This record gives sequence, structure tokens and C-alpha cells, in this order.
Amino acid sequence: MGLANLWRTFRGDAGHVCPVWVVGTFDNRFRTLVHNPDKIFGDLVRPGMTVLDLGCGGGVFSIAMARMVGDDGRVIAVDVQRGMLGKVARRAVKLGLQDRIRLHHAAPGDIRLDPRSADFALASMMIHEVPDAFSFLSQVHDALKPESLLLILEPLLHVTNNRFRVTLDIARRAGFRILGPRCVPFSQAALLQAEK
Repeated sequence: MGLANLWRTFRGDAGHVCPVWVVGTFDNRFRTLVHNPDKIFGDLVRPGMTVLDLGCGGGVFSIAMARMVGDDGRVIAVDVQRGMLGKVARRAVKLGLQDRIRLHHAAPGDIRLDPRSADFALASMMIHEVPDAFSFLSQVHDALKPESLLLILEPLLHVTNNRFRVTLDIARRAGFRILGPRCVPFSQAALLQAEK
């Protein structure tokens, strides 16, 4: 990776996804000390749910949600990079959670999920990398059951207050209602609901 690509990764440029080798530096068990899954979305994910981990990265949150949904629930770990999905698969097998997690390789610009199939979606630290946020959020809306929830987390380092407001405006146009902000360390965060 050249210095220009490393700089685009650091800035969080739209259309430039975080490389697999970088994810290990922050998507690890120490991350849960700062971003505790129980505190962030533990009240939103329940046993038996089907949940989406959009841009799942190395799978820290996929694993946490797999524990929350129980044997009757499913986590669909979605990423455009096969290397990320491989990391999730290895973690899931190591922890005996592979039966609760379905790996889903999305095409850039087309997440290809079944319509109205999910009860909850998490988009953690990834919408700023999406070239067409409206198309992406519209597809997420279509994959959620009516009135299901979407939690958006974006990094303070890359996403300003104004840029996050733009993302929320795009989400409204894509069919979401903004329920309000969420308190997540070092993050811009909001909870949204898919309108019918």
C-alpha cells in the first residue's frame, strides 16, 4: 500500500475502504473496552433476532451480537472484502459461534440482501467509506422489516458534526426516521427506524 492510499485510509475518504491489514490494529478485544457492545447495542439486540453487521470488518461486533441473538437468532456479517469475512469466520469457529453467523460478501454498490428479512442493523464506522450513501442506506432500509432499527456509528476522527448531519439527512431520504443520538465514546452515533 502506497502512502497516498494510507493517507486516504486515515482520512476516511468515501470510496476507500479500510484495508484488511489495518483492521487488526483497532478491531480486536481491546476495542470492547472502549466500545462495549452491551452498552452500545445490548438493549437493541435480543434472542431470536436476525441482525446485520454492515461493514463487519474483523467481526468484533458480529461475535458480540451472535452471543446476544442466541441459538435461534442469526447475524449476517456483511463486507465487500473477503479478507474481512475470513477474519469473522475464524473468530466464530474459535468461539463456537459459526452456526449463528452467516457471512455475506457484498458487491461494491450492491449489498444484495433479502428484502424485509432483518430485525436490526448496525453500520459501525463504515458509512463514510461508502461512495453512494443514499443507495447504500436505501438498500439497508429495504433489508429491514418495517419499524426495525438501524444504529449508525461513525468515527469522530473522520466524520465531523456537519458531515454526520448530512449522513442523517440522506438516511431520512432513504426512508429512515431519526430517533435520536446515542452516547458512544469517540463516535458520532444515532439510532434510526425504518419507516413502512
